[in-house]
Amino acid sequence: MSERGLLRALVGLFGFVPVLAGLAGVILGPAMAGLAAQATPLSLDSHTRYLSGLLLGIGLGFWSTIPAIERQTARFRLLTAIVFAGGLSRLLGVALAGMPPAPMLGGLTMELVVTPLLCVWQGRVAAQASGAASRRGRPLSEGGARA
Repeated sequence: MSERGLLRALVGLFGFVPVLAGLAGVILGPAMAGLAAQATPLSLDSHTRYLSGLLLGIGLGFWSTIPAIERQTARFRLLTAIVFAGGLSRLLGVALAGMPPAPMLGGLTMELVVTPLLCVWQGRVAAQASGAASRRGRPLSEGGARA
């Protein structure tokens, strides 16, 4: 499998994390985290479902880069920046409130380690594709489209 193909496969695989977690939060609300619906304030329920929808959208956004991943650098970097900002916020929560359960630590690892590494890798694949295209006389534009 080529480097591009492996990157596409891993983005597809890791994309299930935000998509499934986002869907669970949209459907279950705070119950996804083990909170009883009767004891959950409506504002927390609303906020949980909203943020879960964003998480779902982020996962779908990453999936949307897969077909032409070498031309999706701007989108990939934006999505990575959003995920990384969320990870920093979660890390602040660890400092202020203590260690969360293991699934949340897994999320933290995805947000602060895995996603940035995938972003660096995507940039490498994009640079390789751009170099190959320009050697053939068809450079990629900055946004990734053929010039």
